[in-house]
Amino acid sequence: MGDTAERASELVEQLRGVGVAGVTVVWCDNNGIPRSRTVPVASLPQVADTGIGVSTVFAVFDTNDGIQYGAPGRETPSGDVRLVPDLDRLTPLAGQPGMAWAPGTQVDVDGAPWPWDQRSLLAATVDGLAERGYTALVGYEMEFAVSAPSPDGAVVPAYRGPAYSPHGLLEIDAFATDLLRDAEANGLRIGQFHAEYGPGQVELSLGATDPVRAADEQLLARQTVLAAAARHGLRISFAPLPSLQLAGNGWHVHSSLWRDGVNLLAGGPEGPGTAGSGYIAGLLRDLPALAAVTAPSIGSMARLRPGFFAGAFGFWGIENREAPVRYVVGSPLLGADHANVELKVSDASANPYLALTALLTSGVAGVEENLVPPSPIAADPGTWKKKERAAAGVEKLPTTQADQEAALLACPRVTEALGAERLGAFLAVRRADAAWAAEREPEDVLAAWRWRY
Repeated sequence: MGDTAERASELVEQLRGVGVAGVTVVWCDNNGIPRSRTVPVASLPQVADTGIGVSTVFAVFDTNDGIQYGAPGRETPSGDVRLVPDLDRLTPLAGQPGMAWAPGTQVDVDGAPWPWDQRSLLAATVDGLAERGYTALVGYEMEFAVSAPSPDGAVVPAYRGPAYSPHGLLEIDAFATDLLRDAEANGLRIGQFHAEYGPGQVELSLGATDPVRAADEQLLARQTVLAAAARHGLRISFAPLPSLQLAGNGWHVHSSLWRDGVNLLAGGPEGPGTAGSGYIAGLLRDLPALAAVTAPSIGSMARLRPGFFAGAFGFWGIENREAPVRYVVGSPLLGADHANVELKVSDASANPYLALTALLTSGVAGVEENLVPPSPIAADPGTWKKKERAAAGVEKLPTTQADQEAALLACPRVTEALGAERLGAFLAVRRADAAWAAEREPEDVLAAWRWRY
């Protein structure tokens, strides 16, 4: 045992000092579902040094916990990988006082990178960008439904409007208070928290940070929300669309690309400069393929309804909340470096590490190829006639698994960024989910997955 184990031994004493009994090490599967192993706090030095044994089959778990052995290289249940906690992200959980939390990276049994691990892929992507002079900042806006318990598993909104009003949150005030306190104690920087548009819907935004940390914090934020809700007898649905009768939950990704300390997206009401425009053009060019990774589930595609600020059509706009690629302007009040791009076709069913890998790959390719985006659109193309959208080059994003897969496979930038092993496993579970859903009514599918994420 080396320096890592020695550091872990020091952390054990600190954790014991605040009453921590166990450490939960988390990874995220291809359906956006967190999976984990929990070990006694005394085991942390050994675990930090050699990891925790995990079956290889988790790479091909579908949303219903079925195992899809059809993916190349994952045809059998044989094999083992090691789940190694990131000690830099180790967090005693304020809402679960006896537990600590850490994101994990899956490595092969010899310690080498495991080709199906998603977290190491994003880390390698960020390192590759750094070698080319780029850094990125990423922040998530997370929408979710807050429900009172119900015997049939339905969503029973825990507060009654009005939308965006402090009056609604009065009914869940104790939960909201605990959530904000726990988030701060867990090291999460909450930008804002408010009642959203849908019944019982809430949104919180996480401060922008480096991409790997942003993906980690998205998972930690889920745990923080769920723990606070459990203490108040509430249920949380992060599902992209909990029901056809409810508003969808987007997990919008805000990103900015930097070079030599300069935000390449900085600009004014007319949009960013040449490099920033290239970033937008890169996202727009690959948008159907991106959406297949950032909003990949049956619920994701059901959520893509015009008029719901979901980004159903492929276009970009300046501060246009119907645009799937929305340019957020810097200003004299906020500063030019506030400028960023919001991707609306993103939700909890995406693996955040895969999603951010795809997003950054497409955006940076647009910068380096000097792409120029079409003119921004200020209107809602969902209100236009088909011939008007065709004239403007605006197409609806794919709304079936087959169409999403076709768009993904037609985009070599994204498929090569993901790698053959990860892509194969990802597509295997997507096909399995689609086959399962095809035999059921849409509302039954949404109900089955309502509490999965």
